[in-house]
Amino acid sequence: MNISDLLRQYEQGHREFSELDLSGIDLSRVMLICVDLTKSNLMGINFSRGFLTKSNLSQASLNWADLTYAKMSQSQLIETDLTKADLTGAFMVKSILIKAKLSGANLSHTNLRAADLSYANCCGANLQRINLREANLTGVNFNWANLSEARLSCANLQQASFFGANLSHAFLKEVDLSYTDLERVNFEKSRLGYSNFQGAKLQGANLQGAKLRHTNLRGANLQGANLMDADLEGADLTNAIVDDANFTNAKFGDTKVIGTHLTPHPINPNSPQLQFRQTPNYVGSFELLHTEFAV
Repeated sequence: MNISDLLRQYEQGHREFSELDLSGIDLSRVMLICVDLTKSNLMGINFSRGFLTKSNLSQASLNWADLTYAKMSQSQLIETDLTKADLTGAFMVKSILIKAKLSGANLSHTNLRAADLSYANCCGANLQRINLREANLTGVNFNWANLSEARLSCANLQQASFFGANLSHAFLKEVDLSYTDLERVNFEKSRLGYSNFQGAKLQGANLQGAKLRHTNLRGANLQGANLMDADLEGADLTNAIVDDANFTNAKFGDTKVIGTHLTPHPINPNSPQLQFRQTPNYVGSFELLHTEFAV
């Protein structure tokens, strides 16, 4: 089917266009609302600035497709192949991308608020400044993805993986990452307040300048993590492992550290480090002191 036939049938009220071969054609700025393009070959298609609102592109091939600034809210892309597709600035609020293939795709500035991406593969994708607030991200593969300045507040991140991911300057308020493997993940200057990191594996993670106010870090493994300049006011570090962690210039106030595991170790001379001590008002409060050992 050529473009003229497709648009003529659409104008006549037809909406069923499944299993078509439209690879490489130009449909930029075209309006195709509520259409069914399931299992179609749309590889390399140009839908830039087009309207695909409430459409069904499930199991379609959209590899290398141009979907920049497309309007695709409430659309279905279940098991859709979007490998290396360009979705920069696309509007996809409340869309369904369950098990979608997004590895190497560009989703920078894309709005996927309240969308369902459960078990999608976003490995190596560019998700810079993406809006994933309140999204269902259960089991998503974010390995090696760029999530810098991404908005993930209140998202469901159960079973998601973040190996080698960049979450610097990201917004992750009120998320549950308990018992998640976040070893060596970059959280530099991220906002993580009121989130749950209980039992999380944060060995070697970069949390420099991160906002961790009232964050649950009970039993978390922060061995060798960088928390320089981090804000830990009201955080709960009960039974956390913080051996070799760097707390230089970190901010503390009402921070819980009862049972926190610390092994004494040498630190750099003249570097402000932690010392635990009991105060009349609170057991386990922090004070920053110059010392040769963290005790």
